Amino acid sequence: MNAWAQAVPSGACQSRIFDPSFRFYSPAGGVEAAGCFATVTASAEADGQDLDRDVRQAFAAAREAGLANPAVVGVIPFDKQQPSRLFVPRHLAFLPPAAPPTAICGLPCGAARQCVEQPGHDGFRQAVNQALDMLRDGRIDKAVLSRLLQLEFDEPPCAQTIFQGLRQQNPEAYQFAVDLPDEGVLIGASPELLLRKQGAAFATNPLAGSAKRVLDPLADEWAARALLDSAKDQHEHRLVIDDLDRQLRPLCRTLNIPSAPTLLRTAKLWHLSTPIDGELNEELSALQLACRLHPTPALCGFPTAVAKQVIAELEPFDRGVFGGIVGWCDAAGNGEWAVVIRCGIIQQTRVRLFAGAGLVSASCPDAEWRETGTKLGTMLAAFGLDKEAV
Repeated sequence: MNAWAQAVPSGACQSRIFDPSFRFYSPAGGVEAAGCFATVTASAEADGQDLDRDVRQAFAAAREAGLANPAVVGVIPFDKQQPSRLFVPRHLAFLPPAAPPTAICGLPCGAARQCVEQPGHDGFRQAVNQALDMLRDGRIDKAVLSRLLQLEFDEPPCAQTIFQGLRQQNPEAYQFAVDLPDEGVLIGASPELLLRKQGAAFATNPLAGSAKRVLDPLADEWAARALLDSAKDQHEHRLVIDDLDRQLRPLCRTLNIPSAPTLLRTAKLWHLSTPIDGELNEELSALQLACRLHPTPALCGFPTAVAKQVIAELEPFDRGVFGGIVGWCDAAGNGEWAVVIRCGIIQQTRVRLFAGAGLVSASCPDAEWRETGTKLGTMLAAFGLDKEAV
C-alpha cells in the first residue's frame, strides 16, 4: 500500500481531553495515526450494529470536515459488551511494509521492584482443574484461561522505547502501540491475524496449539514435529477452524481452508496455523466482519457463550482489552485487525502483562501454566527481563 497522509483541520477535533496516538505494523504495511477527531465507544455486541452506526456517523462528520477517506483505529475489548476504545484520527498515514528498527534509542527501564501474579500458580491450577471438570463432563469443548503479571518499577518505563525493542525482537508479528483513555499505553506483538480485508477479498490466520521453542536446532525441530503430531493440539485447533468455517461460509463467494494446519514460528513458540482466505458475497466492512468473528475459540473457547461464562467465573480479573482485537478500518471498508495477545499495558510505573492458554479435555494444569509463562516471556524480554514467568 502506498504511503499517504490526510489531516482534518484541528478545529474539527471533538475531543480535547483524549488526544491519542496509534501505531500498527503488519506484514501488509503500517498505519500511524494521531489526534482525535471523534471517539467511538459503542460496544461491539450484536455483531457490532451500534458500533457500525456510530462509525458511519463519525465518518460522515469527518468527510464534511475535509477528510476524503476517514478511518477508525483502536481496540475492541475481549467482552464485546464493554465500550470500544476507537477513534477517528485527525492525522493518518498508511505506510508500505518496512523492517523493524535496528537500533533502540532510549533509556533502559531498569529492574522491576515488585512482581505480582494474578492468579498465582495454585490459583491457576485450581481454575484449570475446574474447567477440565466441565470439559470432561461434556459441558464445553474448549475454554481459554489466562493470567496477568503485574510489575512495578521505580521509574515509569518509556512505552515508545519498550515498543521499539518489542518490534525488533518480534519482526514477524502484528505490532501495535495504542493510547487508551485513563488506562495507559497498550503495546504488543501479536502473532495472530483475525482479519485483513481489501475489497471483497479477505484473509484470516487463526492459531491454536503451541509448543515452546528451544535453542538447540535439532531439539527445536523435534518440538515442532511433536506439535504437528499432537492429537490434543490438533483437536484444539480443529475446534477453532470448524467454527470459523461455520461463520464464514454463508458470507462467502469463495472460501479456501486448508485441510490440515501448518507451523508458524515466533521467537518463543511454535503455533499450529491455518491461513484462510476467500471473497465475500456480502458488503461487509472489515470492522463489521471482525465484530462477527471476535472472539474466536482461539481466545475464548467453544461454544462461545458457555466459554465466556466459564472465563467470567474462573478468571479473577476483568480482561478489558486483553484478548480483544486491535486494528483499523477505513470508510471504503478495508482494514486489518489482530488479536490482542503477547501484550501489556504501561501506566506510569505499573505494567500489566497478559497471557492465556487453550484448554481441552486432554490438557494438563502444569503444562498450561508453563505455556502461559513462555508466552509472557515475549513481553518480559522487551523490558529486558528475559525470563519466563514460571
